[in-house]
Amino acid sequence: MRVAILDDYQDCVRTLTCFEKLRGHDVQVHTKGFADERALAAALHDREALVLTRERTRVTRSLLALLPNLELISQTGRPGNHLDAAACAERRIVVTEGKGSPNAPAELTFALMLAASRRVVTEANALKDGVWQTTLGTTLRNRTLGIQGYGAIGALVTHFARAFGMNVIATGREGSASRAKADGVPVVDRSTLYATSDVVSLHVKLNAQTRGLVTLADLQSMKPGALFVNTSRAELLAPGALFASLESGRPGFAALDVFEQEPTTTDPLLHHPRVLATPHLGYVEKDSYELYFSVAFDNVVAFAAGHPQNVVEAS
Repeated sequence: MRVAILDDYQDCVRTLTCFEKLRGHDVQVHTKGFADERALAAALHDREALVLTRERTRVTRSLLALLPNLELISQTGRPGNHLDAAACAERRIVVTEGKGSPNAPAELTFALMLAASRRVVTEANALKDGVWQTTLGTTLRNRTLGIQGYGAIGALVTHFARAFGMNVIATGREGSASRAKADGVPVVDRSTLYATSDVVSLHVKLNAQTRGLVTLADLQSMKPGALFVNTSRAELLAPGALFASLESGRPGFAALDVFEQEPTTTDPLLHHPRVLATPHLGYVEKDSYELYFSVAFDNVVAFAAGHPQNVVEAS
């Protein structure tokens, strides 16, 4: 098949062991974005299959109309709002889904909690500038971690937090609440979680119901010294709410791995003095990539052989 792999920012997919699975296919790897949809379509005009790196490229109805040869979209992980599933179904384009792991995003979440609490980046940069000890950080032990959205990632973060001596509480819908209770995590309402936690970590899936879920009032109810961590999706927050809340002094700090526009170098949160920001690294890790792309490539090979697998049924 004529295959295109999109948005391989680091040009690393060709170095993965699983890339060998596409031997014998005509594969293009695109490492940079495109100026607009027409430029993207021109680059992909003869491609029969697309391998999407998570949600980095929006596949819209108008883009699909410009890709007459497209038969398959192989998604790394599960498809999300970036993909027009109805348009794919209408054009009889098969969409397949892959698998992911909570390990990398959970580890990054906790790394951000540690780094932000101990002001690691601030102090490391100050030391390079010739300044010795500029701030006073805090430990995590005996502090309260609030998990909003208790799924696989939230459960792993809870495991790490307990190892560090933190007290963990959770909030969320019925499924989250049930999973938290099964793990012995007290479940509280959202207002209590935001008002009493020293660290709030967000682990909610983005959909039409959860977009803008976290409000300015939620954030401003946090303690002045509290830390807000988001490694899920920026759109889970009301637009502008986090910047405005930080400016008001509550919460005291934020650690972010996600932004409304990605990639970005201009988001005002990047330059806020009380924000630690990383460029959506949650799932960007070698073992995670091997898993994501291995399944995605298996799906391409199976489709090419006439035996589609892991097909997402049109709703």
